[in-house]
Amino acid sequence: MRYAVLGTGIVGRTIAAKLASLGHEVAVGTRDPKATLARTEPDGMGNPPFSVWHQDHPRVRLEAFADAGAFGDTVVNTTSGLASLDALGAVGAENLDGKVLIDIANPLDFSHGMPPTLDPANTDSLGERIQRAFPGARVVKTLNTMNTHVMVEPSRVAGEHNVFLSGDDEDAKKAVAALLIAFGWPQPSIIDLGDITSARGAEMMLPVWLRLMAALGHADFNFHIQGA
Repeated sequence: MRYAVLGTGIVGRTIAAKLASLGHEVAVGTRDPKATLARTEPDGMGNPPFSVWHQDHPRVRLEAFADAGAFGDTVVNTTSGLASLDALGAVGAENLDGKVLIDIANPLDFSHGMPPTLDPANTDSLGERIQRAFPGARVVKTLNTMNTHVMVEPSRVAGEHNVFLSGDDEDAKKAVAALLIAFGWPQPSIIDLGDITSARGAEMMLPVWLRLMAALGHADFNFHIQGA
């Protein structure tokens, strides 16, 4: 299958590398491929520039957003949450119509310092805004409640823990669940929260996640829902 992964940060790189390792064709989407490859400084999180990563992953293509969207059978949004709608607008509705759009982004607002707040929250979510803006896309919110390395290697966290799904399209959620299983998630660990409005709850877990990371001093943890 062909995947378009939008965003060149650590989440996009991690997801793209995992998809490529599974034998999929992958294009990473960015606003300006030449500018992305020309950067020589580490990113804001201290990760090496994309060009260094790309040398180690030559099978992964780098394309402008619209070209990546046209290439992919499935689109994965890993862009910064507050920029996601603009990035998807650059992809173009025509390149999203009918496709599963996996939304991993969180609407974190750093404008008031740390810790970030959420915009939107409670009565809306980024997942819902994306679905409203691109009604032809089949949006599924998932993987946004954990560190990027845990997303593709759940065994980094000992014991049972969970990943969530939100979306209006049942077939799209089944397709995303199959991908999660390919990433190493056991079927019982996948919890379907319901329609896309349930993305509100998944996104609002991020303030708790950030506080836990600060308290624990690392990011190799996840949420486990223990039933009766």
